Amino acid sequence: MQLEILTPEKRLFSGEVYGVQMPGVNGLFEVLEKHAPLVSALKEGKVKIIKDKQQHFSYFYIQGGFVEVLNNKVTILAEEALPMDDI
Repeated sequence: MQLEILTPEKRLFSGEVYGVQMPGVNGLFEVLEKHAPLVSALKEGKVKIIKDKQQHFSYFYIQGGFVEVLNNKVTILAEEALPMDDI
């Protein structure tokens, strides 16, 4: 599935992933391939990108925003975001 992480300033991530775990306003949730269409608000927290079935991960820290899941594509629109390596 395709994932994009966008802020008002730039695109932070774009690529194929196995899954993504996000901090929803009602708790953490995970999206995997062929997930049903979804729009949700996100709170401040950690986004976990599952790169492949061997469980290789990347992490981003977001300041809240929204996520849209549609046609096997996940788009995270974050108010602000940083790769966890930069924190």
